[in-house]
Order: sequence, then structure tokens, then C-alpha cells
Amino acid sequence: MTMLRALFVLFVAFVALPAEARDFTPDELARIDRLVQEALTDTGVPSASVAVVRDGRIVLARAWGRQSPTMPVASADARYQIASISKQFTAAAILLLRDEGKLSLDDPVARYVPGITGGERITIRQLLNHTAGLQDYWPHDYSPAAMSRPVTPEQILDRWARKPLDFEPGTQWQYSNTGYVVAGLIVERVSGQRLMDFLRDRIFRPLGMDPVSQDDASGPGFPAGYRRAALGPVRVETPPACGWLYAAGELAMTASDLARWNIARMNRALLPARAWQEQETATILNSGMAVNYGLGVQLADMGGHRAVLHGGEAVGFLSTNIVFPEEREAVVVLVNAWFGNAHDRIARGIVDILHPQAQAGDEAALAAARRIYDQLRSGTLDRALLTENANHYFTEEVQRDYRDSLGPLGEPRDFVASGPARLRGGFVNRNYRVGYEGRQLVIVTYAEPGENGRFEQFLVMPSS
Repeated sequence: MTMLRALFVLFVAFVALPAEARDFTPDELARIDRLVQEALTDTGVPSASVAVVRDGRIVLARAWGRQSPTMPVASADARYQIASISKQFTAAAILLLRDEGKLSLDDPVARYVPGITGGERITIRQLLNHTAGLQDYWPHDYSPAAMSRPVTPEQILDRWARKPLDFEPGTQWQYSNTGYVVAGLIVERVSGQRLMDFLRDRIFRPLGMDPVSQDDASGPGFPAGYRRAALGPVRVETPPACGWLYAAGELAMTASDLARWNIARMNRALLPARAWQEQETATILNSGMAVNYGLGVQLADMGGHRAVLHGGEAVGFLSTNIVFPEEREAVVVLVNAWFGNAHDRIARGIVDILHPQAQAGDEAALAAARRIYDQLRSGTLDRALLTENANHYFTEEVQRDYRDSLGPLGEPRDFVASGPARLRGGFVNRNYRVGYEGRQLVIVTYAEPGENGRFEQFLVMPSS
């Protein structure tokens, strides 16, 4: 997103505090504290780090909970892995190189990274807006077996970017981490620098940010990621081997770091205003249909307010970043767990404090999902209904945790679909809500296309 032009004068203007900036009132701060505490308690998520921008400046930066077994007191200075929120920084790197005349967004990918399927007709722009047709290498919400071994960007492309395209470039929208791996390599080959070094030199240092690679963001001083199988114990997650997120999601930073970036967006600093606008412009498919995704960011109307947002999921971490450019507001929520909905629940609650907004949901098919859910709670999982990766996830321990935590709940009061079905990584994603007296669960599934498609993922998480 913002590639800075080394114009430190702009940075000085960007950090200036407007006189009319409003801090949160004691009542608002109490509501936020209660919101976060309840979300963490209800879901079992160990910690959250929050930053809020109001009137173009940071008015709240605070952390709650336990960030790791050796960090019992939460610090707002801890760097959380922000995963796919990183995509907007990769897109910003491309935009900076474009503005310097070193590439065009409409250049064919094959000019910079040979050997990609369809590379002669896929453009850089299509990599950034997810219309290239390259199959997503990580659509899961768990770690497939391959992620236990280190990988290079080239190895990811050898395995996924040389497959047949999922669709002709520009004809559909499908989220693809693979496309951003290609984009990261383009940045490196055009700039002559490692992607992380380029971002550090051109964006992070001028903005006063200090991110690190998520491959380096584990161990003492860093939040530990956590996992949970259904309603079982909250356990420390094993990080993936190095290399898996790269340009698709490699950054770890504080909530305040991300808030500083959001302020640059509001002020149209570092990048020309037209480049920011390009990033925030909806994608138009070849058919003329608009998609609410720009270049590394999602676009939405939230209660009548234009929002630029994105979420992130790393192994053991979830994050939400919402920016309201016209209102000069932003909400950053980072958590060290990849279960539950604490991050979104906290973010939406803070947005409602800033200005209430409505939420909506959709219905989708239920039968196959309910069948698997009933099998999990009774301990009778039919592995023939699962793909190889899903069978890898459902170890004996995981199955016991599902059975022992879901079984005692009895029959659910309701079991309904939430949100529309969507294609990702060659699978169909559908989500569900399961209601019990005083408790609600969330299910996130991926399944092979077709009536009898096997499940690639079936995760049950607490909602409240």
C-alpha cells in the first residue's frame, strides 16, 4: 500500500496531531475493556492487542491477557503475526516500483517470473486483485503436513503455480496466496533487494514502524500462537517451518505499527494520492461485474461508512484491520489464537462505539456439515468423507478433544449457515453457526466442489 517516497517532510505532516482529535471518554474506555475481556473469556483466546485511531491519531494502544507462557503480563509493544494484512504492503511495493517507472501493473507476469501457468496473459494487477486464476496454496485454517518443512517461494510456485489455472485471468475472483508469492518475487527481481529489506527501507523506517518477518517472530519476547480443537483445551501451537507466508503474509508487528500505516493511508502520505486511490478501487472482471476488493485490501460499506479493511490468519494468530479514511478512524485488533471470533468481535464492537453499524448474514446448504458435526460430537468420524489433509488434521487427540467437548453439549438448539459460499484454493468455503442454551459455536469448512465433495477442513470454534 504506501510505498514511501523518502519524503520525510510528508512524514512530519503525517504525525502532526490535529487539535480536534478526541480521546475516548472514561465510559468508552470502560466499554472497550469490558468488550475485550468478555471476548477473551467467552472464546478462550489468550490475549489481544488493540490500537484505535480517531481524528487521525492513535488514541488507544493496549494489550490484554497472556501473550505466551513466559509473558504473563500483556504488552502493547509485542509484535503479533498479521498474516494476510501484509498483502497491502506487498501491493504497495509494486505500486512504488510502478511510480518509479520500473514496471507497469499491466505487464505480463512472464516478463519477470517465467514458467508460471498462463504467465504470458496474467498481469501484475491480476496477481494483486486475486483474478489471476492461480490456485491458492493455503486455503486451510490449519497446518497441512507440508508446512512442517521449510519452503522457498520458488518451491511454492513449482507446486502450485504450474498447475492448470482455476479460471482464465480476469474472469473470476478467487483469493490466492500463490499470486502474492509471485508478486513478492517480482518486487525482489525488479528492485534488486529482498522484499523485507525493500519494505523496511522504503516504508517501515520512514513511518517509524519496526516489523519483523514472522519467521523470526517466535521465542522469548514474542507472543505464542495458540490452537484449540472444538471446545477442548487451549494449547500452544507449533509454528510452521520457515518460508510459508512470504509476500502473502510474512509480517509481524505491533498494533500501533499497523495504526501508523493506517494514518498514512488517511493522509495520502508517502504514496501519491492516485496510488492510494488505485489500491482502494473495486476490481472489475472481464464481464463488467465489480468485486469489492482492490489491490491487497477489501472494500466495504459499514453502516454507511466507506471502509478499507483486511483480515489475517497465521499459524496460531488472527487479526483484523479496519480503516475509515473519510472519518480518519481505524481499528486494529491482533490476537494470538487461530480459533474463535474474538478479533472480529472486538473490532466490530469498537466500530460500534465509534459509529454503530449493521451486520448481515446469508443462508447456505447444511446437510453434509451437520452430518460431520454429529459424527465429531459422537466420536464416530467417517474418514472417507475427508481429504488427505483433513485426515492429517484429525489426529486421535484432536478427535478426542472434539468428542469430549462437544458430546456433553447434547443436541444443538439450531444449526444454520452464515455468509455466502465462496471458492478458494479449489475448494468451496461455507461457514455455520451452532446454537446451544447460553453458547454459540462457529464452524468453518472447506470442501471439494460437487455434491459429494470431501471435506478439506472442518473446524469448530467458540463464538460466545
